[in-house]
Amino acid sequence: MALLSNLFANFFMVFLVLAFVAIVLLLEGLYLFWNTYKSPEAKKIERRLHSLAAGATGSDETPILKQRLLSAAPALQRLMFGIPRLRQLDQLLQQSGLKISVARLLFLALCLAIVSYGLALLLHFPAVIALALAVAAAAAPFLYVQRRRAERMLRLERQLPDALDLICRALRAGHAFGTGLQMVGEEMTEPIAGEFRITHEEVNFGVSLQQALLNMAARIPSTDLRYFVIAVLIQRDSGGNLTEVLSNLSVLIRERFKLLEKVRVLSSEGKLSAWILSILPFAVAGVINIVNPHFMQVLWVDDIGLKMVGMALLMMLLGIIWMRQIIRIHV
Repeated sequence: MALLSNLFANFFMVFLVLAFVAIVLLLEGLYLFWNTYKSPEAKKIERRLHSLAAGATGSDETPILKQRLLSAAPALQRLMFGIPRLRQLDQLLQQSGLKISVARLLFLALCLAIVSYGLALLLHFPAVIALALAVAAAAAPFLYVQRRRAERMLRLERQLPDALDLICRALRAGHAFGTGLQMVGEEMTEPIAGEFRITHEEVNFGVSLQQALLNMAARIPSTDLRYFVIAVLIQRDSGGNLTEVLSNLSVLIRERFKLLEKVRVLSSEGKLSAWILSILPFAVAGVINIVNPHFMQVLWVDDIGLKMVGMALLMMLLGIIWMRQIIRIHV
């Protein structure tokens, strides 16, 4: 009996030791998994690789990351890869600088459409108007992404002359062109610093300088930046004074922005008038419909009212297009 008790005690001690070792190994495995996929360093590397992948131009060179993730769910990822034009939407998100996936953007648009449709029905709007409001609400996230993209591209273009001057000073000091790219990525602010940093890291990862510059031009749809890329590529093929070319390009971009600012000031009054004239009819109709729904009901109950609404919308659309053509001055 004593021997059996000793054996049981020894077995129990061995079990406790093995359980302790198993728990320690489990915690170590969980920590290594988190450190590999979920740590700040891993997320930073993943964002950098996604940025490098988004700039691919379809060349024969093997990209670092073949496909940028459109969704965190693998099944949804495979489904979205089969839908056309989602790649363009993903590139649009990349250019806007927003840290959101295509799947989340589409889900947000769907939720806004459903909520807007439900609120419109609660406020006694007709089904056609409710559907139109739902479509407008669904389009709102995409319009916001477009606006953020335009603002980011404008900031980048305004920073480009300073970046070119910094590269020129680096070349005059005897540094290589790649060092100039690195200096822009380290010393300037976002968003241009991140784009030049990605280009410099692509070169360090083994991508040719020509392909890295073409990738940057694909990521940034800016005419001025493409002039910079073309100037560098031509100089590498035919030779010449790259410092003088970049300096003249910097002066040209600054003068163009001065002209654009003058045009923007002259057309600002017309833009404000166009916004007021476009929004005011819908705002007044919405307020009247909330205060007295029966007063506005004739516009979508009676046949003549429907024809009047259709004609008014058509004339407003033509007026918006006409005002847009007047205030848009191409430079």
